[in-house]
Amino acid sequence: MKSRIWASYLALLVMGQVPILQVKAEEIAKTGEEKEEDEGVLIITGSRVEESIDEVPASISVIKREQILSQIRVSSEVQNILANTVPGMAPGSGSSSNSTVTLRGRNALVMIDGVPQSTPLRNGALGMRTIDPEVLERVEVVKGATSVYGNGAAGGIINYRTKLPEKNKPLEAEVTLSSKFSTDDFDGSAGLRFNSLLSGTSDKFDFVLSATKEELGRQKDANGEILGTKYGLSDSESENYFIKSSYFLDDERSLQLTYNYYSAQQNADLVDVVSSINSDQPTYAVPLENGLSHVGAAQGPRGNTNLMVKYEDTDIWNNSSLTADWYQQTIENVFFYSPTLSNPAQGYSGGQSMIKSEKSGVRVLITSEPDWEDLDTTFIYGIDALNDITSQPLLDGRMWVPEMDMNNLAGFLQTKFVFDNNWIIKAGIRQEKIDLSVDDYATLRLCRDANTCSEPVNVTGGELNYRATTYNLGLRYNYAESFSPFFSYSQGADISDLGRLLRTATVEDINLIHTEASIIDHYELGFTSYFSDTRVEFAAYRSNSELGTTNKYDPATGIYLPIRAPQKIWGYELAVNHSLSDSLALTSSYSWVEGKNTSNDEYLGARQISPPKFTTQLNWQINDKSHLDLTYLFISDRKRFEKSNDEWVGDQGPVSSYSIVNLGGHIQFSKIKLFAGIENLFNKDYYPAKSQSYAYAGYNVKGLGRTMNLGVQYLF
Repeated sequence: MKSRIWASYLALLVMGQVPILQVKAEEIAKTGEEKEEDEGVLIITGSRVEESIDEVPASISVIKREQILSQIRVSSEVQNILANTVPGMAPGSGSSSNSTVTLRGRNALVMIDGVPQSTPLRNGALGMRTIDPEVLERVEVVKGATSVYGNGAAGGIINYRTKLPEKNKPLEAEVTLSSKFSTDDFDGSAGLRFNSLLSGTSDKFDFVLSATKEELGRQKDANGEILGTKYGLSDSESENYFIKSSYFLDDERSLQLTYNYYSAQQNADLVDVVSSINSDQPTYAVPLENGLSHVGAAQGPRGNTNLMVKYEDTDIWNNSSLTADWYQQTIENVFFYSPTLSNPAQGYSGGQSMIKSEKSGVRVLITSEPDWEDLDTTFIYGIDALNDITSQPLLDGRMWVPEMDMNNLAGFLQTKFVFDNNWIIKAGIRQEKIDLSVDDYATLRLCRDANTCSEPVNVTGGELNYRATTYNLGLRYNYAESFSPFFSYSQGADISDLGRLLRTATVEDINLIHTEASIIDHYELGFTSYFSDTRVEFAAYRSNSELGTTNKYDPATGIYLPIRAPQKIWGYELAVNHSLSDSLALTSSYSWVEGKNTSNDEYLGARQISPPKFTTQLNWQINDKSHLDLTYLFISDRKRFEKSNDEWVGDQGPVSSYSIVNLGGHIQFSKIKLFAGIENLFNKDYYPAKSQSYAYAGYNVKGLGRTMNLGVQYLF
């Protein structure tokens, strides 16, 4: 199949129940996207449609730049930042993979400024590490299946919003240098991180330029052992180059160009001493002996490139605005070398795969606010088109997942009605048209050992067509500040991880593979309450789908085969923000989620369901020049399964509780800022939840031991 990227599309970015920022107005940096509200509170959507926080019938999380920067002082891994700050987000895996890092038990669609970064056609669970957090203005997290986003958003969306220049500052710059190392076994653990940032504004033009480079040393557990290299971070190098520039044609019209390049690869001279949860020993790494070299190529993203051109007109006609953009994204994500990808008959002792994805699209969004008497009304409508070409070849030339060429065209309408300033109704519809073509291909013969091999199948390709209409409805009643209840219902259409189905095909025609799209119905009921210096938010939810994508091990072939069984997932979240004083704030949250395969009433494994999570953060603004942050993360037990033949299997290992404390802070001296962070302050010896639950060999890697990060920043 001839690879092609085309851009004759029209598209929507997103509306309705979309990312929202909720902060006190006095805390907001005044940028072109933010303005004070009379109520003292505002929220911001990913589509630049601003609305008051009391008009949102959903629970949505946003991590502000101040929070991101404070977390970077401890760890630059986005997984860790999200786990510590977002209720409903599963705990981090402690590795480069975001496998098990679900949102309310389902996979989330990761985006940069609305541009998809995930590869849902072959979900390799690597989409969260696609940009360096240094260039983020905020992260917006929409929870639950949403009918206003396309394929891959079964659990919601994670939208990385990139940095904007400060208004009324013609030119500013900063340079940051830091080093991260183990406090208990320094040898070989020290790394180096460098970031430079330059931005400026004028009447007609603004820009942001950033360059980041980070080299990590050997990552070590609480006992000084080097962590295993499967999805590892030891001796990895990452680079991020970012450009954003806007030109204002007049007061209503503007053009914006955004470019981002990110790579992060591990090429360590280490070898794993492999174990599993069925033994008493962790998987750890040791240095290679002299004269030996690492097997395989460096793992991680070789280069994630994003390019976007955006046009905005805030007055295309009466009370209407237009946003239109074209984008292109390419990525090559390389996995670790695996002996299970062997085929001795053809001379292959193992293999290394790579997910290749190329996306291109154009989105058009129109927002209209008709002037109707006694009724505050908003109509948001547009169309979205996307071409996504994804495959998973092996680096030795074999093709594991054939090239999938998807054309996705969708249109939608989202409405909002406000009655008597207290009743808010939102309703929307999205029509999805997906056409996906695959050439004839053959599945691979793969051998787990000399006697356990899969049998290759020649599969006749063709075209798969999906049509779906999804709906959403939300209601909020602002009864009083102390009690504002809301309800929402939203659907999502999902054909995630089609590549896994294709590569394990046991039939000779693509039309005989169970590739049906899954429709997810997501229900949410909750409330928000304000009591003086305290804000409380509670939400309970349920998510149903007719088809799932769990896996079951086939001992005859050594392959994990997908199971397309109906699923139900349910849970609740509680978040409390409390100002202890003008300088001291406390934020706490608790998340609980559970799920079952409803066809046989079996609990879902750790690939989807995370154990209960409690987080609390204490933020102390000591004075105008110094700040301190203390973060506590507690992961509770989840033990739902029994052993099979006296062994744990798949993702069904028992998770025992553990807790982690992080500390970070800074002090400012004129133009120099000194900062420090400590991850795992008390040097807890533990296994992350993923390491406890995954029975696959090589995954039982311990968590990072106490690690110090020291740095200095100079402001020009």
